[in-house]
Amino acid sequence: MSATAPASTATPPLPPDSPSASGGKRGSPVAGFFIDLGIAVVALFGLSLISGLAWGLYRGAVVGAQAARDGTPLDTGALSQQLGQPGALAQILMALIATGGAALLLYFLRRRADAAERHASMQAARRPSTWGWTLLVATGVVIGSNLIAYLAKQAGVEPVPTNLALMEQALSRFPWFLAVFAIVLAPAYEELLFRRVLFGRLWKAGRIWLGVLLSSLAFALVHEIPGTSANGPLEIAQLWLVYGGMGAAFAWLYQRTGTLWAPIVAHGLNNAIALAALVFLGLH
Repeated sequence: MSATAPASTATPPLPPDSPSASGGKRGSPVAGFFIDLGIAVVALFGLSLISGLAWGLYRGAVVGAQAARDGTPLDTGALSQQLGQPGALAQILMALIATGGAALLLYFLRRRADAAERHASMQAARRPSTWGWTLLVATGVVIGSNLIAYLAKQAGVEPVPTNLALMEQALSRFPWFLAVFAIVLAPAYEELLFRRVLFGRLWKAGRIWLGVLLSSLAFALVHEIPGTSANGPLEIAQLWLVYGGMGAAFAWLYQRTGTLWAPIVAHGLNNAIALAALVFLGLH
């Protein structure tokens, strides 16, 4: 993972992509953004399907082996019931494979950084101001998210995040794995995909605010997909506002500091605070 040079220059600080990094002949950056997004969606669903099939084969082998040990015939009619549903650990691993795999695919296929960009990122990461901005943005995201939630609650809007039940289940059985996933792994691959690949393409083309808008909308949609929870339109709108605001803040931080490590750390801090609140206060 890498980032870009400081954002204080007059021209877009990202170096021009090589043909292999940009996916071929240069065209409209907006078209490139949607091509990237389309590839990410296909990869996400494809890897989700593959990991789901792998889990089903594993569970089928376990059920078959158990039936062989017990000396009982395998009831194919009740096989789906015997297989059950993926547990918290399996679901988190499947999410890691799907989203992390999509992020890596897009990075290496479409937006790979060159040596100059990696060097600029490391230079930016050595500046104390980078981490001052990171702490400031992380604090602002936490305060802003809680303020939105408080105001929405006063209006009778109290959404339940789609992944809350999964997080609570994982917290009770695999707390350390959940902590590593939520604080380290998820921020790394999400920032790589949404900030480095999606936002970065439009930033390089000088369309910074359009990049902030579109990448933040994609970030919000991935975190709360309509129809996958019991949340109504107002609840979904509130979650989109929170996630979209978070995505916009991290995109701004990336552009301001010139290193992807800054939004990764800010994202990790936000997740750490949310996880701590869930552990100690039972808040969400």
